[in-house]
Amino acid sequence: MNRRSLTAVVGGTLVAAVVITALVALFWTPYDPLKLNFKARLAAPSLTHLMGTDELGRDVFSRLMRGTTASLRVSLMTVLLATGAGVLIGAVSGYLRGWPDRVLMALNDALLAFPGLLLALGLLAVFGASETGIILALALAYMSSVVRVVRGTVLSLREREFVRASRVMGNSELYTLMRHLLPNCLAPVIVMATSMCGWIILAESSLSFLGLGVAPPAPTWGNMLAGSRTYIGQAAWLAIFPGLAISLSLLGINLLGDALRDRLDPRMRRRV
Repeated sequence: MNRRSLTAVVGGTLVAAVVITALVALFWTPYDPLKLNFKARLAAPSLTHLMGTDELGRDVFSRLMRGTTASLRVSLMTVLLATGAGVLIGAVSGYLRGWPDRVLMALNDALLAFPGLLLALGLLAVFGASETGIILALALAYMSSVVRVVRGTVLSLREREFVRASRVMGNSELYTLMRHLLPNCLAPVIVMATSMCGWIILAESSLSFLGLGVAPPAPTWGNMLAGSRTYIGQAAWLAIFPGLAISLSLLGINLLGDALRDRLDPRMRRRV
């Protein structure tokens, strides 16, 4: 097995494990993630509680499973919203050019001037600290990167022979854009969307850690890490397992993104 195949297998396995865990947690967890049990508070990992319990006696494994569902749901919804809006704006801007391009790019560059997490913090002050607020804030924060990629791709293709031939045949500008230009943008957009999943999982965990994410007692990886700070000395597993979940998820997504880039990018295929 070569390096590229190994990267794809490892990345795909880790991502599949996260997705399966999130789906299973929708219907079943070993314990109720919200049920309190003060008799078992801060219990160490054992056969009864595989990842121990927290300061309120709640099963950490069950909360981690439910947190996987929340993190994956926020990530996928944000990626769909950011990618959809970014593709639309980037395609229109690159194809029309002129004053629409200048106006849209001025607004997009203003968004790019802010770090994604800092912009999300500001937007959450407007939208409010909720799951919907996080999705809207992070989608707006990361949409600008998609706009740049799609615009650049459309600009490089709009004067190619097959686009001119479509115009000569009498096809409308909208048909030419949808039929001939957007399909050629899919490869870079798919690679960017895969990487964006990792960025958003990390950003959502950071916001939840700061208390601006999904409100407790609903579990997320970020607020589980935040809750572990007080007990890190006597119950290290409260921080270790959510931290591992975030790290392994990011590793899997990045490896899968690298494999997709090698597969879809013609320049990378030639290099390989």
